[in-house]
Amino acid sequence: MSNHLKFFIDGAWVAPATSALLDVIDPSTEEPFTAIAVGSRADVDKAVAAARAAFPSFSQASRETRLDLLERILAAYNRRSEDLAQAVTREMGAPIQFSRESQVGAGRAHLKSTIAALKEFSFSEMRRSTRIVREPIGVCALITPWNWPLNQIVCKVAPAIAAGCTVVLKPSEVAPISGVIFAEIMEEAGTPPGVFNMVNGTGPDVGQVMAGHPGVDMVSFTGSTRAGIIVAQTAALTVKRVAQELGGKSANIILPDADFEAAVRQGVEGCFGNSGQSCDAPTRMLVPADRHSEALEIARDEALRFVVGDPQAEGTMLGPVVSLQQFNKVQRLIEAGIDDGALLVTGGEGRPGHLNRGFFVQPTIFGHVSNDMTIAREEIFGPVLSILPYHGEEHAISIANDTVYGLAAYVQSQDIDHARRVAGQMRAGSVYLNYPKWDTFAPFGGYKQSGNGREYADWGIHDFLEIKGVVGWGE
Repeated sequence: MSNHLKFFIDGAWVAPATSALLDVIDPSTEEPFTAIAVGSRADVDKAVAAARAAFPSFSQASRETRLDLLERILAAYNRRSEDLAQAVTREMGAPIQFSRESQVGAGRAHLKSTIAALKEFSFSEMRRSTRIVREPIGVCALITPWNWPLNQIVCKVAPAIAAGCTVVLKPSEVAPISGVIFAEIMEEAGTPPGVFNMVNGTGPDVGQVMAGHPGVDMVSFTGSTRAGIIVAQTAALTVKRVAQELGGKSANIILPDADFEAAVRQGVEGCFGNSGQSCDAPTRMLVPADRHSEALEIARDEALRFVVGDPQAEGTMLGPVVSLQQFNKVQRLIEAGIDDGALLVTGGEGRPGHLNRGFFVQPTIFGHVSNDMTIAREEIFGPVLSILPYHGEEHAISIANDTVYGLAAYVQSQDIDHARRVAGQMRAGSVYLNYPKWDTFAPFGGYKQSGNGREYADWGIHDFLEIKGVVGWGE
């Protein structure tokens, strides 16, 4: 744990400006397993100064130089993959096999897709006699969440470097150790001093300071809509660009011509993955009213398959949610579902009966949910699925779009043309037809209160670029 109490600034591990520490809790045991230093304004100032000093040189680095750096980062990432997986399992409770394949795998996939995108990316073009140039925006503050720590770190760091920006990263203080290891990877890869900096700490002490810092040109934030609003308000005072990937309450429309049983079962699996802690999870399942009872039976049967327990144990499918705060929130919302009159099909309040510690949530299914209920409106971020009946396709589409969020939507039909027509009416940044394979070259981001900007591959690179028109170039 030699670097847990340090920050990575200007190419070196340095002591923080203050002595404040924060325990990192293992959510499966409720016990701390390490601690991190808590940063302050002085630490942010130091990191931003390093990034500003590095920017003039790195912004002029060739495409080949940046590609070579990203390739070295990928190689170091692969060498540390087991360390990363163990860290994610300890800090946020993901089952170890899920950490290896999905959590660590996501970061690897994004590094590869960013490298591929950078090879083909066009940084300039001619329009009539004007040359359009895409240039790095500058120093970027990157604020990442705890639920998919490596996915979001790489989703921001890799395209920022591809664009020629320098960065200051603040990983989530709830799950920070994977971020420390990632900083070690950046060091091992020979990242030039000041190009990548990392400061740990809380949102108010570090995140907001970064967002409002006059030396920062852009903020890229992933987290809750509530926190995103604070970041945007803080950043507005210095008129910097803000890219945000925020909350979601994604609808999963199972059309009458879908393979019904398979669609329901896969919908439950999609909702429960990562213990329900995914912003784009299909948490509202919409089924034809005349098959609602059938859907509840299938969903209940599928939910009972999920093995909840020790994330290090073989066969565990669901670990704990990340923290006591998150556990209490999920319990409150399960209680709200019961109080609002939804039918509790399986699961419910409290831990699974065989567990007496840890922030474990019972896999929970609600039926007879209406879209005005709390569990259909609020992002729960736990293994809790709401099943809503609909009367006709227009009704289903209306329910799906009746939300302040617009991150993702799902449509199931054996008629692909039918699914495509419905997808065209979804007010969401991503629409997934018939549970497709994950595509790291597709744009990812949301409509409405789910944020702005897009991540993944070349979409992410664009977010970190300014556009300059050189008029008269061709005259």
